[in-house]
Amino acid sequence: MRRLRVLGALAVSASLVLVPISGTAVAASPPHTIVTDGAKLAGIKQALRSGHASTPQRDALKVLLDKANTALTAGPWSVVDKPSAPPSGDKHDYLSQAPYQWASQPKTPENPQGCPYVNRDGQRNPEADAITDHTYRMVAWDAIYYLSMAWYYTGDAKYAKRAALDIRTWFLDPATKMNPNMTYAQIVPCKNTVSGTGIIDSTQSFSQVIDAFALLDGGAPGWTGQDRSGIKAWLGQYLNWMQTSPQAKLELAATNNHGTFLDLQNATISAYLGKRDAAKKIVVDAEQKRFPVQFAADGSQPLELSRTMSWHYVNFNLTAWGRMAEVGKNLGVDVWKYRAANGVTLRKVVDQLIPGALHGAEAWPHQQIGVFDQSIAADIFHAAADEARDTAAAAALKQMPLPAGGDTWAVRVSCFPLDPPLK
Repeated sequence: MRRLRVLGALAVSASLVLVPISGTAVAASPPHTIVTDGAKLAGIKQALRSGHASTPQRDALKVLLDKANTALTAGPWSVVDKPSAPPSGDKHDYLSQAPYQWASQPKTPENPQGCPYVNRDGQRNPEADAITDHTYRMVAWDAIYYLSMAWYYTGDAKYAKRAALDIRTWFLDPATKMNPNMTYAQIVPCKNTVSGTGIIDSTQSFSQVIDAFALLDGGAPGWTGQDRSGIKAWLGQYLNWMQTSPQAKLELAATNNHGTFLDLQNATISAYLGKRDAAKKIVVDAEQKRFPVQFAADGSQPLELSRTMSWHYVNFNLTAWGRMAEVGKNLGVDVWKYRAANGVTLRKVVDQLIPGALHGAEAWPHQQIGVFDQSIAADIFHAAADEARDTAAAAALKQMPLPAGGDTWAVRVSCFPLDPPLK
């Protein structure tokens, strides 16, 4: 399920509050976003305000504002609202259950959990949804992003103030904040072993929240100096946990999308905290370490193709690489130009998806249980077309199905994360 649809299902029509400015338009100063190209955002903002925006930009802004308007009256969300506490006994610790783990035995008075649990890749156990942190995290972080983007483009204070409230509730308010760790993410019932896989709950979408912080830092009403310093202190603790905890060390060693996403998150947080050299090193090391393992010479992704939802996971991994390339660009690293020893480039990996995006399951000779959503390749095709001058990806965008909720690339200009399907 595309994360783009989570808030969109409840959206109402929004009226644009931007109006053309007569005379010569004054160029907007680029925001200091960490992932997204701030100069591109400033150019889009200027085009919208001067009345020179393209039709895709105007249409995309309407969709984005629909989602922001929905977020104005939803939430705020908190980890303390879950029905039960994690093993620590502290509801401020994030908690989720591994989604593909299932009881292997009947649940009886002698074995109430049905232990042991076994993995059924791609089959989500509805038990996991009883713990609300996963869903609340997904919706809250989407809301923060959309509200911050809406404020940036419209200048309407209501969006910034609501984003600030959501951020304080999730990250800063002593009564409701999340502790800066993911110790109890994706726990497996009946097991007490340390695992890093649950960190993906955070890494798959946290980089968009960092961009939201960066946008609000540009003078947003209701976003105070105390908020900024509080977030940076929280992030400093979170980054330390994400680099030194036993769970993080296991996840950093992961060779598939899990490792990519943790590198992405750590680079993004490091850059936001002003540690640009450290962030740049993470990106460069990721290229050198992960390209040869994740990408075959023909551009295929063997580790993701082995999954039961291979179409979803090859795209999932590429959203991480698309965002890694965006972070890299802001740090002076061109990931799109990197060529591994086997000759593979990110563009070549992207082009492997074109048949599936154009023709669906009939053109994808790998297992994909559940829905085959061709549209999830749209963002990485946009990125390849814009940054790598990939004419094949650009052509595919004109023929493939685009996201049902509306293609908002024209105002985001950044790969949007994909959540693993909720069904």
